Amino acid sequence: MTTIDVPEYRTNAFFGLEDKWLPTADGELTHYHELGEGTPILFLHGSGTGVTAAANWWLNLPHLAAQGLCIAIDSIGYGQTVVAPGTAYGIREWGRHALRVLDALGIDKTWIVGNSIGGWIALQLAIDAPERLLGIVSMGTGGAKRTAALAGHAKPELSPAGIRRTLEQFVVDRDLVTDELVSLRHQAALNDSASSRLEEVVAARDRDRDALPLDMDALSRLDLPTLLIHGVQDVVIPVSRTWELLHTIPNADAHLFSQCGHWSQVERADEFNEVVGRYLRRHADRRPLTADR
Repeated sequence: MTTIDVPEYRTNAFFGLEDKWLPTADGELTHYHELGEGTPILFLHGSGTGVTAAANWWLNLPHLAAQGLCIAIDSIGYGQTVVAPGTAYGIREWGRHALRVLDALGIDKTWIVGNSIGGWIALQLAIDAPERLLGIVSMGTGGAKRTAALAGHAKPELSPAGIRRTLEQFVVDRDLVTDELVSLRHQAALNDSASSRLEEVVAARDRDRDALPLDMDALSRLDLPTLLIHGVQDVVIPVSRTWELLHTIPNADAHLFSQCGHWSQVERADEFNEVVGRYLRRHADRRPLTADR
């Protein structure tokens, strides 16, 4: 595997997370954060402009680390993960990257906690590679039919004002969209590698909305613990998406947050952490799951 120099990058202290780097393919270096120990829990972020693992999960990882080994990655095409020339993007490609991370870490099976597109990836992995998953927690699951808000995401505006408008669509309480958070997301969107990939990433995501919708027939046979979380006021992915999945996936559970938008892990962070932590404890599987960790 080609050696790649670790970038001189540090996640902003605002997020309180340490940086880790992992070679996951030839020419590919995955940036991630890790907290806790025990049962693996892989966190997959959404696809908003300037998204990173840190900017999705900073309020959750320190708390959920009590439940297991929390691993939050920057998916290929996002954040600080270095990709090889010619890297393809899409739902299955992001899922394959997640599996490469697990393989590189010596992890056989994991929980996945996915936000928006991350939940879509998780459920596609449950169809394609169920033997690698212990269960899924998905919030505002992506892949739904296009809404006005989703149409806006197809042409992201790389400016502080544009990022503020995007983030304000994620929440009911717009006071959560602070100047500091907007600035940090803007910086992430403009880093040299992420900005050059943005158009390809957005095109792949929107292509798969039509080309690779979740196979509901396959999900109707899913034999994995699944928790669906949604904000009732989500304008990006309507709450009807969770209702549809709840009536498709056997034994799926759902939790709805009132006065909450698309960003439930931020807008209702304390309650989110309690709900997810309780669910993980209830379905705890303490068998050895790693090769050497």
